[in-house]
Amino acid sequence: MRKTLIAATIATMAVPVGMSIAETAEARGRGPEYHHTNNGIRYWRGNDGRYRCTKSNGTTGLLIGGVAGALIGRSIDTRGDRATGTILGAGAGALLGRSIDRNNSRPRCG
Repeated sequence: MRKTLIAATIATMAVPVGMSIAETAEARGRGPEYHHTNNGIRYWRGNDGRYRCTKSNGTTGLLIGGVAGALIGRSIDTRGDRATGTILGAGAGALLGRSIDRNNSRPRCG
């Protein structure tokens, strides 16, 4: 019984790995070919012939700002259970971090 369970476990783990390898090989053939500008911006040409590049959506700044804001808000609010300061600090820090992250990133390609 033990060998049967081990064999079944190995078989269930091997099937998704094999499928992901096949999907990756297919995606490589159809994926975008990236180019780089002189200042390091990565871009690709879409199916419609237009050039595309990426810009940060501010998620990293949102998370880091939220954590930092929560810690600062907790240290400022010294009365009671300090939940109010933590929540307000997390909200303010998240908004500030997101706006900083979005403004410091490179512009989109035209």
